[in-house]
Amino acid sequence: MNSPTATLLISCPDRKGLVAKFANFIYSNGGNIIHADQHTDFAAGLFLTRIEWQLEGFNLPREIIGAAFNAIAAPLQSNWQLHFSDTVPRIAIWVSRQDHCLYDLIWRHKAKEFTAEIPLIISNHPDLQEIAAQFGIDYHHIPINKDNKIEQEAKQLELLQKYQIDLVVLAKYMQIVSQDFISKFPKIINIHHSFLPAFVGANPYHQAYERGVKIIGATGHYVTADLDAGPIIEQDVVKVSHRDNVNDLIRKGKDLERTVLARAVRAHLQNRVLVYGNRTVVFE
Repeated sequence: MNSPTATLLISCPDRKGLVAKFANFIYSNGGNIIHADQHTDFAAGLFLTRIEWQLEGFNLPREIIGAAFNAIAAPLQSNWQLHFSDTVPRIAIWVSRQDHCLYDLIWRHKAKEFTAEIPLIISNHPDLQEIAAQFGIDYHHIPINKDNKIEQEAKQLELLQKYQIDLVVLAKYMQIVSQDFISKFPKIINIHHSFLPAFVGANPYHQAYERGVKIIGATGHYVTADLDAGPIIEQDVVKVSHRDNVNDLIRKGKDLERTVLARAVRAHLQNRVLVYGNRTVVFE
């Protein structure tokens, strides 16, 4: 679909008539809704919805849509986001030494599986610089330890600003991002194996093998100050058996990490994720 669209992601206290109110805003301004989905979290007392409509024929210029919608949303105590399909997000991928998630994201980008630009890779090691050069992506090696973390994170933030980055993807970046950094740049997605917290620390697949696990998994989530405990976007598992050795578990785990991270990034870029508290609704 070549015609640009607008998308509203909305959460607000649940009450009668919300679907009609939001749909009527678009209809009364000449809009054609092409996707609409909603969910009510009764425990939280919240109504959550995603509405996408064509901008062609819409009576309001895009620069005033937000202000016009807020006149409706504010009295309803709504939290909302407005996105346009022809706005191309800019991604920075952060890595350490493992390359499987980096290669996968670049390949999917080249295959046009998601719409974005990838102008920047940041790493705390020099190992993957050749991959960046191969694909014409700028690579910045910023070593980090406990003594220089504040200084080096300041350099990372400068780079994100310089490259006008909208989203950071931690593609097996084996460093903890500080709370101060997250407060200054909160749009970060991470991938990790789903053994946490059962198998913490080094060599989780070796630990899992010793315990004789029957499934392994991966989790894609937004980064918060609570380590690996942010709102979950995507998860998946695969069965393993007594015939699988440690290398089989690592291979299967990497496959999962690739696909789960890609799904999480794609859902975010398509504006299908609505975060509330430490939970998410991921609209299909």
